[in-house]
Amino acid sequence: MVDTIGSMQDFDLYRDLNWEGSYEEYLALVRSSPEVTRNAYQRVYDMIVRFGTDEYTDSKKKLVRYNFFRDEIESGKDGIFGLDIPLMRLVNVLKAAAQGYGPEKRIILLHGPVGSSKSTIVRLLKKGLEHYTRTQDGALYTYDWTDLEEIGMSGLEATRFASPMNEEPLRLIPAAWREKAILDLGLGNEQHRINVVGELNPACRFIFSKLLKKYDGNWSRVVTNHVRVRRLVMSEQNRVGIGTFQPKDEKNQDSTELTGDINYRKIAVYGSDSDPRAFNFDGEFNIANRGILEFIEVLKLDVAFLYDLLGATQEHKIKPKKFAQTDIDEVIIGHTNEAEYKKLLNNEFMEALRDRTIKIDIPYITKMSEEIKIYSKDFNREKIAGKHIAPHTLEVAAMWAVLTRLEDPKKHNLQLIQKLKLYDGKVLPGYTQDTVKELRKETHREGLEGVSARYVQDKISNALVSEAGNGTINPFMVLNELDKGLRHHSLIVDEEQKKRYRECIAMVKEEYEDIVKNEVQRAISADEDAIHKLCANYIDSVKAFTLREKVKDRFTGQDVEPDERLMRSVEDKIEIPENRKDDFRREIMNYIGALAVDGKRFEWHTNDRLRRALELKLFEDQKDSIKLQTLVSNVIDRETQEKIDIIKSRMMKYFGYNEVSARDVLDYVASIYARGDVK
Repeated sequence: MVDTIGSMQDFDLYRDLNWEGSYEEYLALVRSSPEVTRNAYQRVYDMIVRFGTDEYTDSKKKLVRYNFFRDEIESGKDGIFGLDIPLMRLVNVLKAAAQGYGPEKRIILLHGPVGSSKSTIVRLLKKGLEHYTRTQDGALYTYDWTDLEEIGMSGLEATRFASPMNEEPLRLIPAAWREKAILDLGLGNEQHRINVVGELNPACRFIFSKLLKKYDGNWSRVVTNHVRVRRLVMSEQNRVGIGTFQPKDEKNQDSTELTGDINYRKIAVYGSDSDPRAFNFDGEFNIANRGILEFIEVLKLDVAFLYDLLGATQEHKIKPKKFAQTDIDEVIIGHTNEAEYKKLLNNEFMEALRDRTIKIDIPYITKMSEEIKIYSKDFNREKIAGKHIAPHTLEVAAMWAVLTRLEDPKKHNLQLIQKLKLYDGKVLPGYTQDTVKELRKETHREGLEGVSARYVQDKISNALVSEAGNGTINPFMVLNELDKGLRHHSLIVDEEQKKRYRECIAMVKEEYEDIVKNEVQRAISADEDAIHKLCANYIDSVKAFTLREKVKDRFTGQDVEPDERLMRSVEDKIEIPENRKDDFRREIMNYIGALAVDGKRFEWHTNDRLRRALELKLFEDQKDSIKLQTLVSNVIDRETQEKIDIIKSRMMKYFGYNEVSARDVLDYVASIYARGDVK
């Protein structure tokens, strides 16, 4: 069994990740692959771009979707949906920083309401960097000192002392010679210019100066005899290249958590608390060097921490206790919510921080189809084995969530539900993509208020564990949970807001009613033979009407006038007025002719408007014979029951219902018809 597990190991990968060599070998590696010397921003930007992009147009605006944020590393576990524009802004900031245009001297601040994916975005960046540094494209290197007994190092450190901040090995070249050395050695190319800035950290500078003294200033002997370069793999768990800082109680936290602290045990060995060998360079700034440092709720930081943060961003330097300023190279990214950001704006003592901050808004999703993807990811068949989620359950939950985030349209005579559909790419008569652009421009805080996906997920979970539903959850169960939850929601205390959210639930119920009525109508009219016959009769009459001919009666064989009553009964279903009937009929004949020219055959479902009209007509003809209203009665004759079973099987086959949910929907639609609502 041990051998079976052992056979899964990739020895080639292990050797690559644990490579080490001489300084000479590293210089040769840099000459062949200069990208190994990239700074933190360059590496993060290249990591994102490496996964590729998709370009698309939304409301006449060209957008880029970065595949990295789908989380292909873990098959979509942390995938982000519906935030392409904010993510484009983030990547543009990283791109400008990678090219040294200024954003590298700023804090990237993700700002938005609770549950808008701020933490997930940073988690993805950290996870991606871990993965990227394990690939050949993302390889980077650091160095260890060896054989240090003669300069007073003790214990294991005398044998091997790792660079405590995982620095770039080229920093060992003194700054005075560095540029000329890189030029003379031919390191770098047009795609990857090598620009190594900064000095060694205090511990390495101390060792370096001691060794130079030993060798009478002979730099080449120092690096040849005492430096070993090794591959660096970033890991949040191992605190290598990825740091995370979270504000805590002021009494239990000080700035040494960011910049490191004295190792009191080593003072006895080295004799002084200002000896860099007696200092632990293990603060979050130190360990995140060359990678990413995340500040959770960054604006909750105490002022003492902010001083460290200001220097780290603008000058890329930190100040460990009792040592000179130390160079760092890392992406500093924080996130905060609305309330904390407002406090920052109102605090005049925070001007320096505001000036060094690039704020990127991460709003809630305002496209329903993207919101559905979040719930579909969390509530799929693999995760909820044994439970059936009725069709449209997640859809109505997403619809309600998005409605709470939208601002009421100020013009265009639009209802909120229509605005939701336009945002989602639906086509509504009389409205265009320009309308959508205008709607977005007239908003002020759209997406920054409303209900989070987290709240909706909790209520779907409540419905799933409920004993009601016979193993099935339906839209009404979820909507009821959403409604009940508003009474005790800790973030929604304003009664007017609660009232508006309940109005949104009513809108969703009305929309859902239309959806299921349409599905039942389609299930009833899904008799292929009947609809083919109806279509053939309609097209025969339309053809005769437009050509001013007569139709041969299929029963008597006599020539008769086109069936005007049939044609109008079909056209009425899609609200074709009397004065437009000639145009519509010619439009249908032209459509059939165009298909014929292309060598295509016309079918009843080929033209979407005609398909809908035929389905509604057939439904109207058949619903009385099926007596759908009798479903609300306890007494159903055998013939009707057989017809209802056929409809139920069609609901299951075509729309994804199971036995229970199909019966529930038929009962619900039947009750609508029983009360006379047949529109």
